[in-house]
Amino acid sequence: MDSILRFRGRHVTSREVAEINELIQANPQASRRALSAMLCERWRWVQANGHPKAMVCRSLMLALARGGHITLPAVRHIPPNPLARHRTPAPVSVDRTPIRGTLASLRPLTFVQVRRSAEERLFDGLIEAHHYLGYSQPVGEHLKVLVMAGDRPVACFAWSSAPRHLGPRDRFIGWSAEARRENVHFIAYNTRFLILPWVEVPHLASHLLAKMTRMLPGEWQRAYGHPVYFAETFVDPARFSGTCYRAANWVYLGETTGRGKDAPTKRPTRPIKHVLGYPLARRFRERLRQR
Repeated sequence: MDSILRFRGRHVTSREVAEINELIQANPQASRRALSAMLCERWRWVQANGHPKAMVCRSLMLALARGGHITLPAVRHIPPNPLARHRTPAPVSVDRTPIRGTLASLRPLTFVQVRRSAEERLFDGLIEAHHYLGYSQPVGEHLKVLVMAGDRPVACFAWSSAPRHLGPRDRFIGWSAEARRENVHFIAYNTRFLILPWVEVPHLASHLLAKMTRMLPGEWQRAYGHPVYFAETFVDPARFSGTCYRAANWVYLGETTGRGKDAPTKRPTRPIKHVLGYPLARRFRERLRQR
């Protein structure tokens, strides 16, 4: 194969590089953003939901420019970094009257995906105030789900794109490095699960987990145009035993290394956590291993 560059599992050929150069030369006034939009349209390079892979395309063009294969126009505008300007969610006011009783007395429970809705501020504020990790701005694909009992929130679920490398999960699935690069977006990572502190209902947590995982592939499909086949989460054993996950049939996969993705050495820099996983589809291994 005449491969100039390997980028996110894609081999970029000399013919494709020549095509990009021709596109740049034919549009001398176009910005980098405009050129990436043109290239996505020409290559029909789209996400599962039909939106152009514009950011990925710009990253590819930048990698080619750094390698001396193409010459990009000068940068015209540096957009603000949403993470750099992220503000702590504002406090929210909710009814904190204790909710006690049986699971049956609490029903019906309603699951509401609140990302980009009027209720997102409520979700963010509850996580910031009552989850021990606080609120963290999600990156990439993500969902925010409020669980309501009538008009009162009782729980929150936050889901995001899965880490690219996770040893216990990767060994459990048994996929190749190439299959992981191509299919890791079919995994959802449960970053936050919160039962509000004034809610004291036996078996509520495992019940909500079971219902949430049944809904998750469909919610992801509606938001991003593709399903998810596997769910994973971390549990800090110094704080929790993970009982509700195990009661909902999540599987223990192993432990993290405690190094994180940016650790400069092989020594742990953060707490070692248990990794738990849950299959969301039949033949999930087969689906995730395919290339």
